[in-house]
Formats: sequence, structure tokens, C-alpha cells
Amino acid sequence: MNFNKAEFEFAVGSPSQLKPSQLPEVIFSGRSNVGKSSLINKLVNRKALARVSATPGKTATINFFRVDEFHLVDLPGYGYAKVSHSEKQRWAALMEGYFAQDRDFALVVQIVDIRHAPSKDDMNMIAYLHDRGLPFIIVLTKKDKLKKTQLLARREAIGSELEGFEDVPKYEFSAVNGDGVEQLRKCIEESVSAAKNR
Repeated sequence: MNFNKAEFEFAVGSPSQLKPSQLPEVIFSGRSNVGKSSLINKLVNRKALARVSATPGKTATINFFRVDEFHLVDLPGYGYAKVSHSEKQRWAALMEGYFAQDRDFALVVQIVDIRHAPSKDDMNMIAYLHDRGLPFIIVLTKKDKLKKTQLLARREAIGSELEGFEDVPKYEFSAVNGDGVEQLRKCIEESVSAAKNR
């Protein structure tokens, strides 16, 4: 699978704008400022396929990218306090509308900042994916920002912070030095292949 073969296709701001699934979908979810755009750009070896915003909470649409044999789906970041209540409600309706459709969900990549305990919004999203029975993994970003002893301490803490989700595969990732990118690509390839064979 060629991850370098990536291009933006379309964006939707409401569930009614969603087109039926054309390809298996690999969905990227995480709170604002968690490093989602940097992860996507590293994954497809591009500097700016997904826009890295200086203003958290700015991505208000679901963005679809064609990456070789699948659609990479970039969900709006959640949990940014300065976003209005009505905008948060619109986002929630957009997410619900997307996941409620009969789509070809191959994998959800749920992103959490390894430096901090998962937020309440992170845990709500993880529980939602689990309860819906959607295939998902957890990617722990910003690994490069921790010293070795801090990293060891966070690895230990994450086990208890994600209690009840021990069986969910977890990948550590650094957009700076590329740690974890090959493992993530392999996981995506396997998930897309499985989705095609369903």
C-alpha cells in the first residue's frame, strides 16, 4: 500500500452532506491540539496534507482524504474550551450522524497525548467506540517530548488510566522522529485488508 499516494477529496459540515462509503475508512479522532494533523502528515509523508492549526478547535468539518486503497477520515478535534456551546452541539451531531451511518469503518485511530492522563472527553470517546463495537486502536502522541524516566512513568500510569481497555492495541508515536509510523502503517494496512474481505 502506497501511503505517499494521498490527496484531499472533500469535507462535510453536516451529516446530510456525507456521501456513501466508496472505500474502507480509517478514522482519526482526538482532542484539539493532540497532534492529529502532524500524525496524519507523517503517516502519508507530506508536510501539509492535514492542516496544522495554530488555533485549536478550528477544524469544524470531517475531512476525507484518498490514500491509495482507503479513505483517511479526519474528524474535528474535540474538547476545546473556547468553542461555543452551539458549535460543540453541531460537532456532536456531526460525529453522531457520521458514526450512525452504515459505512465501511475499517479502523478508528483514537489519539491521546502520552504526557497527560486521558481527558474526560478522551475517555467518553474511547467508551463510545468500545460500546459501538467499532474496531479501534489508541495512539499515544508526543512521545519525543518526554525524557526516558518520564516516559517509563507515563507508560505505567496509562495502564491504570485506561482501565477496562487493556485489550485495545496501543501505539506510541512521535511526529518529530517518526517513532511508531511503520507500526501504524502496518496496522492500517491489515485493517483495510480485513475490511475489504468482510
